[in-house]
Amino acid sequence: MSEPLPFDGVSLLAQMRAWGRSLGFSQIGVAGIDLASAEPRLAAWLDNGFHGEMDYMAAHGMKRARPAELVPGTVSVITARLDYLPRATATGWQRIEWDRLGDPSAATVSIYARGRDYHKVLRKRLAQLAERIAEAIGPFGHRVFTDSAPVLEVELASRSGIGWRGKHTLVLSRDAGSMFFLGEIYIDLALEPSAPVSALAAVRAVSGIGMTASMPCSGRSRRIFSASFSPMRRRALYTDTSSIIESGRAR
Repeated sequence: MSEPLPFDGVSLLAQMRAWGRSLGFSQIGVAGIDLASAEPRLAAWLDNGFHGEMDYMAAHGMKRARPAELVPGTVSVITARLDYLPRATATGWQRIEWDRLGDPSAATVSIYARGRDYHKVLRKRLAQLAERIAEAIGPFGHRVFTDSAPVLEVELASRSGIGWRGKHTLVLSRDAGSMFFLGEIYIDLALEPSAPVSALAAVRAVSGIGMTASMPCSGRSRRIFSASFSPMRRRALYTDTSSIIESGRAR
């Protein structure tokens, strides 16, 4: 494989974000591969048997937290967020969903599963993003993932500014709650990681509550988080996604 052309990392990230938007991604970030600080939590989670019957979680061991062991040569990870709440969703959709749950005659399918298989949608778009990068700088080593391999995706997303880990263990975004898919591209290019998001700063920005006032006790903190980051905090939050999974199809 030919060596990639010289490039400016800051400019390349800006280009990747523009390409990402044209492909329907809501956010693009970059994470480093040193996830050593996450390994104790992963080991404890496995030791406590929280993976249940998902034996593959234990089988992969710490490879999930060591990107360069999964894909030799990896030195950076491109992270991507794709929102899945349709733009045409009516105001008050949460009540409709809750009411359906209470109707024994109605079948309920999770919103994220009402469109095409997100694995195929994200992998295709991540591959297209990688192709655009290659067109700009030349061939480079990479591999795309979306919930399909031992990847510590929440850790990578939170480290790269996609959001932060909420009390429900998912990534929370100020703009989209947690109603989005995550994808990654492991690359052999050394890129500067994008800045992570401070959860407390985000609470302050969204709710107007001071950082010291927002954490007086764990119970109140939970209420603040749940009130501030409802996926429909503002209807307008979902109108700027150029292409998302909607009406049973992904454009």
